[in-house]
Amino acid sequence: MKPKAIVIGSSAGGLNALKEIFSVLDSRFSIPIIVVQHVSPHSDNYITTYLNKICAITVKEADEKEPIEGGKIYFAPPNFHLLIEEDNTISFSTEERVNFARPSIDILFETAVFAYGSNIVGIILTGANNDGAKGMKLINQYKGVTIVQDPKTAEVDTMPNCAIAATKIDHILSLKEIGKLLMKLDRE
Repeated sequence: MKPKAIVIGSSAGGLNALKEIFSVLDSRFSIPIIVVQHVSPHSDNYITTYLNKICAITVKEADEKEPIEGGKIYFAPPNFHLLIEEDNTISFSTEERVNFARPSIDILFETAVFAYGSNIVGIILTGANNDGAKGMKLINQYKGVTIVQDPKTAEVDTMPNCAIAATKIDHILSLKEIGKLLMKLDRE
């Protein structure tokens, strides 16, 4: 069954990793993608502007209460946790940092599971802490699909290794292979 959403967590080295994955997606790609990229609280929207210029589908910073639509890539804004509501909309929180981060990958993943159940794909990419490992475990428990960047190909392998240590991972792949798998899942 085609997933209802894809959630991605990345940190140090994430821009290059996301660029490589998203470059594989074509203009017909229809599964919504929601991303937490660890950035400075004072960061501008450089990442979304840059990726939107090179991607075949729309890349944008998410807006409060925005309905999640297929064929779009949504990024959490700096200094806000991004939550997925059960009515398929986005909301924000300024609750305390989780794993030293706001936005937190774990919060995105946990709320995505409660919104989509087993119809979710979780992806952990390069990064320097354990954010996302707990969320991947929950996605696995709910029978969603779990994907981790091969730690050998990660700019910083801590996040992929923490996710692999936390739970059974369905796919450990290079970035290009992740992009190809997402295309395959979209065509199901």
